Amino acid sequence: MHTIVVGVNYKSAPVEIREKLAFDELQLPDALAKLRSAKSIMECGILSTCNRTELYVVADQLHTGRHFTKTFLADWFSIDKQEITPYLTIREGDHAVEHLFRVTCGLDSMVIGETQILGQAKQAFLLAQEQKVTGTVFNQLFKQAVTLGKRAHSSTEISTQAVSVSYAGVELGKKIFGSFEGKHVLIVGAGKMSELTATHLHANGAASITVMNRSASKAEDLAKRYNGRASTLEQLDEELQRADVLISSTGSRDFVLTKENTQLALKKRKGRPLFMIDIAVPRDIDPDIASFSDVYLYDIDDLQNIVEANKLERQKEAEKIELMIEAEIDEYKAWLNTLGVVPIITALREKALQIQGETMISIERKLPHLTERELKVLRKHTKSIVNQLLRDPLTKVKELATEPEAKQSLDLFTDIFALEKQLELHYKQARIDELEQVWKEEKRSPLQDSIALRT
Repeated sequence: MHTIVVGVNYKSAPVEIREKLAFDELQLPDALAKLRSAKSIMECGILSTCNRTELYVVADQLHTGRHFTKTFLADWFSIDKQEITPYLTIREGDHAVEHLFRVTCGLDSMVIGETQILGQAKQAFLLAQEQKVTGTVFNQLFKQAVTLGKRAHSSTEISTQAVSVSYAGVELGKKIFGSFEGKHVLIVGAGKMSELTATHLHANGAASITVMNRSASKAEDLAKRYNGRASTLEQLDEELQRADVLISSTGSRDFVLTKENTQLALKKRKGRPLFMIDIAVPRDIDPDIASFSDVYLYDIDDLQNIVEANKLERQKEAEKIELMIEAEIDEYKAWLNTLGVVPIITALREKALQIQGETMISIERKLPHLTERELKVLRKHTKSIVNQLLRDPLTKVKELATEPEAKQSLDLFTDIFALEKQLELHYKQARIDELEQVWKEEKRSPLQDSIALRT
């Protein structure tokens, strides 16, 4: 079995390519079914966000797994494979596992340490499970990846430092007010930066918001998003008296807020602190206003300096998570290695119990006078002998599965105990079970797969 990841992300492909390869959420169930039905694909999952489209597959063969995964992607979006191939990133084996762990921990995101991708990866896995396109490998791998992502965020500080200008302003405000609950926010200008900052403030408890803009319609549109109200720039002096937080981002060439009109408003505020964020370039707020004792004024450079410092802090936290990922990969590989030993353990136990059962039949035939109680005692003790004899070999075979030359060691173990026949029956039954599941899901006739059963 081979784990493979094929896809594009914000580092490998421009938005023009990513948008062509973005899956419609409603079509994902059909896409998963189609990918799972491709040759060599045994398990699969699809992670599709604004910054990445990644196909995760377990394939029985590496080359064909890669080929048919890429073919599926091109066919699904009706794109020439050659057009997208230069933008595709392909990871296999340990590199694929490491990539998934980095994704869920937020280390592969545009904003390092962001938590949204963890939820998106979890939803992608749950959908794949629901559609019955995952199996033993991905059920373990994705659960482990999601658990690791949660632990990475809870046990480090990677997601606590603000790394966007808009959120940095919010974090500064928290240091001043403690909480934005009950605080009134005045937004001057209705541009993207003002909107982002207002979104963060609203999410952090600021329920009272007023929007002022030269375009009344834009002010009203933005105000509606936060259950706020719109006002005009002519009422700035009056609104300034009520505000606790002011965000300004207009296209004005002159100061929107001067030292003089701010001073007049401060007299009527009776010492209440005023937190100002000037995101505009050129600046909207006269920098001399910062000299007033009750005003906390920050411009775009102040916020950017905070962002850069926080990015360095996040990078330090990321290094801690890298160590966690290394340990997690080792743990996953150890688990994966044990998969190959399960059929051998089963075969050995079945063979031993078969011998024990045949021995009991012989005893009953040769000693017909034994009572049912005496036979029960004999069955119990002969099974106990089997279990005690198997204990050490079973422990040893599990250890062999984790060694570098595991395959050769397990083959030798199989030869020593002559388990070839039991293993052949085990794999044939597994194949029958798999085909019966296909018949059930696709309502196909067993005759259609008679050749597959014989092989």
